[in-house]
Amino acid sequence: MKTGSDYETYETVIGLEIHAQMKTSSKMFCGCPTTFGEEPNTQTCPVCIGMPGVLPVINKLALEFTIKTGVALGCKISPFSRFARKNYFYPDLPKGYQISQYELPICEGGFVMLNVDGAERRINLTRIHMEEDAGKNIHEGAGSFSYVDLNRAGVPLMEIVSEPDIKTPKEAAAYVRKIRTVLRYLDVCDGNMDEGSLRCDANVSLRPQGVKELGVKTEIKNINSFKFIEKALEYEIQRQTRVLNEGGRIIQETRLWNTTAGITESMRSKEEAHDYRYFPEPDLVPLIADKDMIERIRKQIPELPDEKIQRFISEYKLPAYDADLLAAERHTAAWFEETVSLGANPKDVSNWMMGELMRLLNEKGIAIEASVLRPAHLNGLIKLVSDGTINLKTAKTVFEDMFNTGKTAEEVVKEKGLVQISDVGELEKTVEVVITENPNETARYKAGETKLTGFFVGEVMKKTKGKANPKAVNEILRRLLG
Repeated sequence: MKTGSDYETYETVIGLEIHAQMKTSSKMFCGCPTTFGEEPNTQTCPVCIGMPGVLPVINKLALEFTIKTGVALGCKISPFSRFARKNYFYPDLPKGYQISQYELPICEGGFVMLNVDGAERRINLTRIHMEEDAGKNIHEGAGSFSYVDLNRAGVPLMEIVSEPDIKTPKEAAAYVRKIRTVLRYLDVCDGNMDEGSLRCDANVSLRPQGVKELGVKTEIKNINSFKFIEKALEYEIQRQTRVLNEGGRIIQETRLWNTTAGITESMRSKEEAHDYRYFPEPDLVPLIADKDMIERIRKQIPELPDEKIQRFISEYKLPAYDADLLAAERHTAAWFEETVSLGANPKDVSNWMMGELMRLLNEKGIAIEASVLRPAHLNGLIKLVSDGTINLKTAKTVFEDMFNTGKTAEEVVKEKGLVQISDVGELEKTVEVVITENPNETARYKAGETKLTGFFVGEVMKKTKGKANPKAVNEILRRLLG
């Protein structure tokens, strides 16, 4: 497989279609619940399984969520839009068609700004439209049979379609991350990719450098992780490069990402719009979004990630890296600001959150809003460090105990007797013992190896079980060792 210089021969063109399940309690056109993980075919009714004579009713909240997303992403909200029937036969599509939007979507245009490796890029959007999800085919463990679970049939989706503005797999993953973050800030999609709440189809083609005409594209369906987005696109770019370099031609087709083999595999020939025989949905009236409705929804939009990052940098004097990481999740950003509001230094809070807190949250697999460790706990710990009650090493032990138990820093320090030793007389005796017990290191230090200071501090810490005041220990060492 060729790599490296092949990327210089061809320009990669990528467009993404993100399917985001909206956080509604009921489906797009009926009252069935949308709860994840229920027993197969227990969340269905005559409407979502396509029984003859039933009529769909539009989910108003799904419409508002889509408008909210469109406004947040700078789209033009269409005052007049309508649903269409997308006709195709597949076992998980009980009606034989999917209710979607085609020539008159609810949102048009818009854009997303990315910063990848220090370079700012604008990725334009084509449209955002509403549609219903299909069911799910289940092949595993079925022998020569496949089963169909229709619990997802009719679940409300937003399809967010980008222009072919994306140039690299890394940009593609960054774009999906950005969209996911915005959707979670707006609270219109939970973004749980492992549950299928956010999925991505990637269209990718190559063209010779300097050529404006697009090459033949392939579509990679239903990618459900950031890592797989990058890996699937990297493989597909290499595959297409190899085919073109060998004098072959790219076939327009739909492919699947095989996570085990690390390759894309052909699924079927790629359909064009006319293959779906779109026509206006006769059972649903057109949608009218008036100015008052759009303005009401606009007022519901919170401070979005890009704005929050800039405010964190200007208001709290955080480095851009810290601000970007803390603003990536709405609950994390709120947790940070609540801690700072209690009086803690913003950079201290940032350091603890990006270090110990995120490490423990990842290890335990819990979300920050579910943690028993609250902003007041961290504020109390930072105070104990700043006033010299405990040192930084001890503070990390206290932090983990607070995280696991929900106790305050003061409670943990008192229960475990972790108050820092700052008494100069007591520390001086310990330092003298360490110097006496390590004559070789003492001689080397006096001969000019001052880097051994760390060794002596470490020995003192061992004897005091980590409770010695490091600053005081360093001052005593300098005085006694000369």
